[in-house]
Amino acid sequence: MTSEPRPRFHADEPVRIAAGSVNPAKRAAVERAAAAYFLRPTVEAVDVPSGVPAQPWGDEETARGALRRAAQARLTLDADLGLGIESGVVEGPGGSLYVVAWAAAIDRAGVRAFGGSERFPLPAEVAQRLRTGAELGPVIDDLLGTPGTARHAGAISLLTAGRRDRTDMLTIAALHALAALLEVWRGGFSRH
Repeated sequence: MTSEPRPRFHADEPVRIAAGSVNPAKRAAVERAAAAYFLRPTVEAVDVPSGVPAQPWGDEETARGALRRAAQARLTLDADLGLGIESGVVEGPGGSLYVVAWAAAIDRAGVRAFGGSERFPLPAEVAQRLRTGAELGPVIDDLLGTPGTARHAGAISLLTAGRRDRTDMLTIAALHALAALLEVWRGGFSRH
């Protein structure tokens, strides 16, 4: 029986993770995901640009923003790992718009992995405003009459009557990115 290659970190070793945003929902998602995979994670958040528009459209643009955040955060803080998260909107069945989140994880060697969240449909009124150039966060703020929803509860809270919040959704993407990175370290997935 052959042994698996040693991962970059054992679960019980300390690991410094740079979160590519100071947004409270994104930072909390990185902290939750890190705690699920490492016993001694330290998460530091840094404000870095995503390199994509304020309202990303499509999976590719959204994932590209997540990777840029991850790479820039890791470099800025000289961390062991960078983890970036970006939310965007994608076209879906029946002409509906859906909200999606992508996370990207990258290590010191440049090995990277992506993970996505679940998708949920936006009401036609919201989708119409986005199609005319509006950004999701301010549209939801306007509908709720509450500023800053993108930094906390998010659109998903409005659409689920508070049963889910943005941190829940972003955590799923971050968990998936870390799971994919760990699989790469074990030699299971392509390295780039």
